[in-house]
Amino acid sequence: MDLPNALIDQLRATFGDALVTDEAERLVYGYDNSRREALPDAVVFPTSHEQVVALVRASRAHRVPLIARGRGTNTTGASVPIAGGIVVSFERMNRILAIDPANRLAIVEPGVLNADLQMALRAHALFWPPDPTSAPYCTIGGNLACNAGGPRAVKYGATRDNVLALRAVAGSGEEFRCGKPTTKGAAGYDLTRVLIGSEGTLAIITEATLKLTPLPSATRTLRATYTNVESAAAAVARIMAQPVTPSALEFLDDESLRLARAYGGDAIPVAGAMLLIEADGEPATLDASAAAISRAAEGDGLLELAVAVNAADVARLWSARKALSPALRTLSPKKINEDVVVPVSRIPDLVSAMRELALRHALPIVCFGHAGNGNIHVNLLPRDADELARAEDCLREVFDVVIRLDGTLSGEHGIGLAKRDFMPLVLDAGALALMQRIKDTFDPDGILNPGKLLPDRISP
Repeated sequence: MDLPNALIDQLRATFGDALVTDEAERLVYGYDNSRREALPDAVVFPTSHEQVVALVRASRAHRVPLIARGRGTNTTGASVPIAGGIVVSFERMNRILAIDPANRLAIVEPGVLNADLQMALRAHALFWPPDPTSAPYCTIGGNLACNAGGPRAVKYGATRDNVLALRAVAGSGEEFRCGKPTTKGAAGYDLTRVLIGSEGTLAIITEATLKLTPLPSATRTLRATYTNVESAAAAVARIMAQPVTPSALEFLDDESLRLARAYGGDAIPVAGAMLLIEADGEPATLDASAAAISRAAEGDGLLELAVAVNAADVARLWSARKALSPALRTLSPKKINEDVVVPVSRIPDLVSAMRELALRHALPIVCFGHAGNGNIHVNLLPRDADELARAEDCLREVFDVVIRLDGTLSGEHGIGLAKRDFMPLVLDAGALALMQRIKDTFDPDGILNPGKLLPDRISP
């Protein structure tokens, strides 16, 4: 679409040279890590809440789409401007506005990088729990948009569990604050949690008050290998049933280990499945915590239980997990990574079903991920055009299996464009209709990130 001249004039008045209309520069903001792309009509770089308010109101007046963007690390196409319009890049709204150790909170703008925040908090012996793999280059705004998690979510929760308050601008142009800088509150609807995970379809967030956690004084790392997936999953259930909650509990199936070993060498064990486990806390209690987790990890099918004694050991034990992503990219640059969630007890059923799909579709599939909360990354690995076509057919069956196991489509990557058509599998018509009405209230003209998250509206 071509932007109206009157809107372009308003954008120039608001943003000056922080407005980009040159096609070559716009291309950079038209894709994300999903490998989907579309050309926006303009890109703006706000530096204040007031600029965002003016932008939303002007865009609504002209019915022009707005797509909020962090650093484009999303894997579902959530930040791709499929309807054209204006991409709102928050890379210049990247200030840490306050760190309050006494109340264990930080106030940040959406363009702050996750890793930059963690570095600033370390001086105060604090951290913000969400720790996605993309932490060095993903933004807090992106974490909010998709309810990002990571390995530490098993103990500390995902983004939604670690945000106290937000400042935002709805698609209607209304500016508002929701939440308070307190860890308890029961005043009205929890709009803060509604906005987190909404992928910029309800409002554009301009400020977040984050709940912080003290850094643990010490960490203990363990690695357990098993003869098969069933034994590893049974160990996960035992670990999560005892009182010491691990700070990370990662799972790799046999195919993951094989690929990681081919890439990372003999330091990676040969096994039917593997768990990487971390416990954190005070040095005086950590030995007892590690012992409790070790006892739970023991059982039928255990091949080896190794405990790190120094930093080199920690690196060695984590080597398989670190080698896995580059190994998968080497095998399949077009890999499809779905972050499904099933009840912990159903992990063996999920992995077994994925093996059956891999055989039937003649397609490599590997499973790994955050076992403690059942968030398993199912990776389809097409190596050529024929396998890519079969992968697209296979994907629907992957989701069918997940729903049959009482699971859900995403734990931390979000829905975006890639999974929106599958939403009716996991939510009934009544729930989807209520979500659509929430969308209509926040964004009555549908200008915020159109075509994402919710399936197309079905006429009665």
